[in-house]
Amino acid sequence: MFTILVFLSLVYGLEGADVVLSCSLIEEGGGMGGMMGGAMFKRTPSTLVFRDLVGNDGLSPELVTPYSPPETPNADDLIFELTLPSIQIPNADLLLHADCNEQEVVCEISRYVPRGAELDSLPAHFIGSVQLEGGGISLTLVLQTLHSETTQSDTQPLMQSKLNLPLSQSGTLQTEVVFVVFSRVPSMVAPIGGDVLLDCGFRQKNSVPGQDVALEWRIQHRGNGRKILDMKARETEADVGQDLFVDRESTSAEADLLVRDGNASLTLRRLKVTDEGTYICTVGSGEFQTQQIVQLHITQSPRITLSEEKLTFQDTTPQKLSCHCHRYYPLDVQVEWFSQASSEEEPVSLSKESSLSSHRQHSDGTYSLSSHLTLRPDKSPPGTVITCRVSHPTLETPRDATLTVDKPEPQTAFWTIVLMLAISVVFLYQAFKGVEN
Repeated sequence: MFTILVFLSLVYGLEGADVVLSCSLIEEGGGMGGMMGGAMFKRTPSTLVFRDLVGNDGLSPELVTPYSPPETPNADDLIFELTLPSIQIPNADLLLHADCNEQEVVCEISRYVPRGAELDSLPAHFIGSVQLEGGGISLTLVLQTLHSETTQSDTQPLMQSKLNLPLSQSGTLQTEVVFVVFSRVPSMVAPIGGDVLLDCGFRQKNSVPGQDVALEWRIQHRGNGRKILDMKARETEADVGQDLFVDRESTSAEADLLVRDGNASLTLRRLKVTDEGTYICTVGSGEFQTQQIVQLHITQSPRITLSEEKLTFQDTTPQKLSCHCHRYYPLDVQVEWFSQASSEEEPVSLSKESSLSSHRQHSDGTYSLSSHLTLRPDKSPPGTVITCRVSHPTLETPRDATLTVDKPEPQTAFWTIVLMLAISVVFLYQAFKGVEN
């Protein structure tokens, strides 16, 4: 994946604001490949211009930098201009704020051949991938070229040198969006045992009523993959018909929402560790088919306990204290130990003196681990607070388990023996005296 820092230009049009993205055109055969291990793709810098992407309400003209095409059109420039998109692109306004939010945008474009079409047929098609990193929208766009205004005149159009396609008078390749598959939440985090909705949807220009819509969801994880849902839905006069295959219990997608609203989202219930992975949402309608990727991360916070509820030194013998982290996921966990005597202003780290057990994996995929610390009475006087601090990706802040070293209890054994001896003496004296009488 080629990641590039996006630059945004906004300009007021009659309908809305424009967005300009710095992209890469991806072509096959750019490297030696095979045994030499070279890259199999070639990347050429390009520009993607969304015309009137979103409404201009609330945008200040003083903060807008107009987009201007090159003064002199150049046949080597690759400028894809999306003129007045004919279908709504959801959450597109997030692209307007990417630069201000210091978010990067990954933008790639490549040739696309619709079903039943030839590679060099016209109009030409391209597929564009636009991903807002760090949370936000992810788009897979099918672009279709438009007739340039120069082709309708006697002027010979300027041909793009790499694509051999006619350019507009401003030197751009004019296109429109005819199909888009999107995810508004391309990365999800959900707990074990919970439910999750994996967001995926599509929009299509000039869809045919009653046309089949195909939806497939697959999961990929650690080199293994499988299909978990396959649906073909169509709208009839009376209802929405469907052909459905599901390979996971408690999994569903709504056929009526798919056909009528373009909602291809997947619901997973009663999540397990094995549900974690990369989910691929593939939508096909008519001659177009493309996909979106949604990452699902499964989590469970550790339960933390200490081996002792209280700690008291009766003599100079060291005592062992254990901190148990129960059933967490993912594997990453950090355990630290601290000690703070009543006379100390700051806690002292004891982590170097501790030891860790190996990770124990349970049948449900979660892990447990224990950390052990040996305490000595001369270094942990009464009133000392011992803290086990656990950090885990599921915890916004580390979680502590603490106890305070208690004062030793009074030595009562000696006086108990003395008392028992005194009672015995009195008893024997009384008994002996009774015999004499």
